[in-house]
Amino acid sequence: MTKRNLTAPRKLVYDIVMQADDHPTAADIIDRLKAQGQSVAYATVYNSLRYLTDEGLIHELKLEGKTSRYDGRGEDHAHIVCVSCGKVDEVMTPPPAEWLVKVAQESGYALTDEQFIFKGECPACRTSKQKN
Repeated sequence: MTKRNLTAPRKLVYDIVMQADDHPTAADIIDRLKAQGQSVAYATVYNSLRYLTDEGLIHELKLEGKTSRYDGRGEDHAHIVCVSCGKVDEVMTPPPAEWLVKVAQESGYALTDEQFIFKGECPACRTSKQKN
């Protein structure tokens, strides 16, 4: 992690994202900061998230709707979203390399990044529906 311009509020936000396993929203981060007894302005949290994303320290996920979620995992991976409860999980299976080559050939683009979002119903929601 770069120490350049990592102010105390940015470090607080960074730590929340890195400790989270649920891809928190900005509102979730604010709530967690409050629960820790920290008083950080909304604008500071949003500006910190933008800075941390721009610096590549965290990743912004635009999954559903207008609300972004944040991910601290650095390794390449995709995400899967439950269409019933909104839970977000990681998918560590890499995409087929030959598919990425075909996408680049078909589009003419030099791929620099890819983001895959899968949708489905999580095991808990499926089990809940089976019981009802």
